[in-house]
Amino acid sequence: MTNNYNRRELGLGLGATLAGTAGAGSFAIAQAAAKVVIIGGGPGGATVAHQLKRGEPKLDVTLIEVSRIYTTCFFSNLYLGGFRSYASLQHNYDGLRKLGVKVVHARATDVNTTARTVMAGGRSYGYDRLVVAPGIEIKYDSIEGYSEKVAQIMPHAYLPGAQTQLLKKQLEAMRNGGTVVMVAPNNPYRCPPGPYERAAMIGHYLKTRKPKSKLVILDPKRAFSKQPVFMEAYDKYYKGIIEMNLSNEIDDFAVTKIDAKTKTLTTKAGKTFKADVANVIPQQRAGAIAHKIGLSQGDWCPVNGENFTSTKVKGVYVLGDATIAAEMPKSAFSANSQAKVVANDILASLAGKQKFSPNFRNTCWSLLAPNDSVKIGAGYVPKGGKLDPVGPFVSKPGEGADLRKANYEESLDWYDGIVSDSFAKTMRKRT
Repeated sequence: MTNNYNRRELGLGLGATLAGTAGAGSFAIAQAAAKVVIIGGGPGGATVAHQLKRGEPKLDVTLIEVSRIYTTCFFSNLYLGGFRSYASLQHNYDGLRKLGVKVVHARATDVNTTARTVMAGGRSYGYDRLVVAPGIEIKYDSIEGYSEKVAQIMPHAYLPGAQTQLLKKQLEAMRNGGTVVMVAPNNPYRCPPGPYERAAMIGHYLKTRKPKSKLVILDPKRAFSKQPVFMEAYDKYYKGIIEMNLSNEIDDFAVTKIDAKTKTLTTKAGKTFKADVANVIPQQRAGAIAHKIGLSQGDWCPVNGENFTSTKVKGVYVLGDATIAAEMPKSAFSANSQAKVVANDILASLAGKQKFSPNFRNTCWSLLAPNDSVKIGAGYVPKGGKLDPVGPFVSKPGEGADLRKANYEESLDWYDGIVSDSFAKTMRKRT
């Protein structure tokens, strides 16, 4: 299977889902426009809103999202490494509004699935179909001594926005010769390769700005996504700067206790590490609203693989990082892919549009150093209510510089594509 994709193959164009829908049936509800409410305006929820209004403008689509400006978690590691500006990660909802999406900047606080209403900002919003894309929340209590307050001292930077800026400011303020300690989470969590790309980006920042400093990684796992190419990069570019500590039969590097006052971290094996800057990434779970309305089973939300309807609450779609999607990872690409299937399912049921066989894909790119990017991905096919991977691929050690540079260029195209898909935003042409 080739690893080279154009934008259509990456699933970033609306045409793949909507090309066959124009004129494929009349709007099903003649008396009043059918109402769709979407909770969560990230790459999952926003893409659903975009697809629905493009597929059937008569639909009454309401997107409930607390943030007026969405800051992408994907590509935020490049900001830490100095390859991306913070402003380039921020996007508004003006494009969706122009399409007729009703964007409500409030927090969804409750859902009545019997009355089919959502409460947000003190108002009630009725729906015929509900989509919940709540993202993640941090399980602060998964590490003793960590809390939302402590995160202002030892940021996780795994929710987009202020936390990412805080970590960058701490790196900039750290003395040359200081120690950065990163705590990686156990599976499952948002973006499996994310911490390791972040390590490379911090490594690049230290190498070019504070070469006497080092980064120590404490990892509870024994293996991680794209490990061979990451380890090759750490040795090639950041030897003496990045120190990787993976758990093994002798030492368990899971961090069990944090002392925020002294910035000391203690592992399960009893080893202590002192940090000048600590990036603590705890365990995660689906966003709070999913648990409140009964969509979750443990930390995450089980779904039917064919259309991402909840297995816990009838008539509700759940997608993105909050879901249990078998081997399909929690990533922006996954959420975008799932969103298109959900939108098509809704268009078929409410507007008489053609229903297509679900087509799920994911690719995750990771920047290791300037013009050196690696990737992993697969297609996914619904089978027995689950998703089976098809044609998986992963970058390998020793690949040529031209291929790695092409990966990087591809990732930039993907970013522009998913932003356009999610926020109906025309991206500036790159030169």
